[in-house]
Amino acid sequence: MPNRLAHETSPYLLQHAENPVDWWPWSPEAFDEARRRGVPVLLSVGYSSCHWCHVMAHESFEDEPTAGFLNEHFVSVKVDREERPDIDAVYMEAVQAATGQGGWPMTVFLTPEAEPFYFGTYFPPAPKHGMPSFRQVLEGIKVAWTDRRDEVGEVAGRIVRELSERTLAFGVPTSEDGGPAAPQPPTVEDPYKALMGLTRDFDAVRGGFGGAPKFPPSMTLEFLLRHHARTGSTAALQMAQATCEAMARGGIYDQLGGGFARYSVDASWVVPHFEKMLYDNALLCRVYAHLWRATGSELARRVALETADFLVREMRTEQGGFASALDADSAVPGDESGKHVEGAYYVWTPAQLREVLGEQDAALAAAHFGVTEDGTFEEGASVLQLPDTEQLMEAGKIASVRSRLLAARAERPRPGRDDKVVAAWNGLAIAALAETGAYFDRPDLVQAATDAADLLVRTHMDWQARLFRTSLDGVAGTHAGVLEDYADVAEGFLALSGVTGEGVWVDFAGLLLDTVLVHFTAPNGTLYDTADDAEALIRRPQDPTDNATPSGWTAAAGALLSYAAYTGSSPHREAAERALGVVRVLGPKAPRFISWGLAVTEALLDGPREVAVVGPHDHPSTGALHRTALLSTAPGLVVAVGEPPSGAEGEQVEVPLLAGRSLVDARPAAYVCRHFTCDAPTSDPKVLEEQLTGQQ
Repeated sequence: MPNRLAHETSPYLLQHAENPVDWWPWSPEAFDEARRRGVPVLLSVGYSSCHWCHVMAHESFEDEPTAGFLNEHFVSVKVDREERPDIDAVYMEAVQAATGQGGWPMTVFLTPEAEPFYFGTYFPPAPKHGMPSFRQVLEGIKVAWTDRRDEVGEVAGRIVRELSERTLAFGVPTSEDGGPAAPQPPTVEDPYKALMGLTRDFDAVRGGFGGAPKFPPSMTLEFLLRHHARTGSTAALQMAQATCEAMARGGIYDQLGGGFARYSVDASWVVPHFEKMLYDNALLCRVYAHLWRATGSELARRVALETADFLVREMRTEQGGFASALDADSAVPGDESGKHVEGAYYVWTPAQLREVLGEQDAALAAAHFGVTEDGTFEEGASVLQLPDTEQLMEAGKIASVRSRLLAARAERPRPGRDDKVVAAWNGLAIAALAETGAYFDRPDLVQAATDAADLLVRTHMDWQARLFRTSLDGVAGTHAGVLEDYADVAEGFLALSGVTGEGVWVDFAGLLLDTVLVHFTAPNGTLYDTADDAEALIRRPQDPTDNATPSGWTAAAGALLSYAAYTGSSPHREAAERALGVVRVLGPKAPRFISWGLAVTEALLDGPREVAVVGPHDHPSTGALHRTALLSTAPGLVVAVGEPPSGAEGEQVEVPLLAGRSLVDARPAAYVCRHFTCDAPTSDPKVLEEQLTGQQ
């Protein structure tokens, strides 16, 4: 019989709807039930494409005796971390503070007042590797709760006090009255210090930063490209190029279907953790498009387009949004038992190549993609990569091999897809697809970005410009958007306006960013992850660090800065500058964890530059000027394009940046401004390019 999760919209929660565990969704009713029964709460947090979440579910939550023990002695609450990042952030902070590490599945035991007192992640069904079994943990918690309730309450109270007393660990200065002072914006020295830190962490042999496991450093790459554009730093460009090439040639990149896996388990990018996340691929699609824009690299062009095509082909929902993730696991081809194995959809043996391609082409494919008899993965299978940079092979033959292997792979059981549409991650996808489509003359990609933006407005935004975090099958969930949703959606809307010339997207971005100023901003300019009227948890989360995605804090800084450039709004620019104060402290110390903040800092230091292109939309010169502006590498540059004014009384322009701009000698013209100073308008794309390439 299904449990209470059967009524939820999260695909992750629905995966647990048939568990014998009597799960509750996070709700006041669940904690009321714990108080009524006088039992603790088991909080289990995970997400749909999490491999070890599936493992623990199969081993423990599908096990009748374990479920029976849970149902008798606990109220069990299941949370999708992608749907409720605020809950995840608050309790993950507690887990990391108590254990020094974190991860998913996250397992936390709470009092009926939602106060945590015992923490963990994955627990096995039997003791191993020094870990207790899950059943041992449950029995220990039961005994402690029954026999030492006062002690448990004291521990929980102390943990909550310690969390509430924590301050942001980046040294916000104090004012004369002892309160927190408004943070000061970064200076030109801060990116240089960050670059030095990145240089120390850079893997000059294999690309990337640090050792295994290696995650794609998309935001760090964006910072390096922007820093190169502003300063001409060859070191920044070399690190970006080397890392992008290493990832594109490695197993972390899907050499047949495009798109990137979540991370590489080794330092050489060979064996990935095979789940594919929307946010990784949106961010990396944009990075490779920007690398092509900076260098003309054919590899960067190919990867950007293949990743964009992967997003549209594999991740797009029927409603026009983009799904959250593809699982790492899938059924083993030809295995009647239905056993699911990580990577089964993607890996190849020499025998499988021969079956699809024949002896001769299989040998060519094995050499090209690094498939060996011993294998690079498990049980003699290999992850496809491009290991030999010197080997020359006929392009037509390789294209044929890829096509046949991709067709054969499509017949395998496919990984599961989490169809949940997350507002923030769709904002990232909108920006990536709009820009990639514009750069490479792919109007279909721009249309895909527009369709996703339309869905967000129709389904995720209410009449007060408040966002819902998720939707499924075109129906909005009930959970409020968090800061990253407002910031990333605004970023996507502004990028889409720059490409399409449709000013309505600037208007929508402004509505969202006004909500950020009113409901997410502290008096000293720092930012909270949740709104001031959101559900109160044991702590209001506030984290400026960038991890798998830009933090809501740094993403908001970027969107506020761009919106100010489009509109001339001083409050929005001042808010961006205050928010970027965090970069001054974290940039030199931990550049990899404030990389989007550093990228936005580059835009701030460069202006950002503003380009207004005025001309009939179907005039070739308008298109040429617009394209020249879009292809500029100036950090954070904003572009507005629109029709010349008709001269009608009371006429309104769609984007304030276009106000007062007119044709020059009856020809389309571009106006470039920076730091409240404008160059002379030009109708010549070459002159425009020169105006945009001057370094600060």
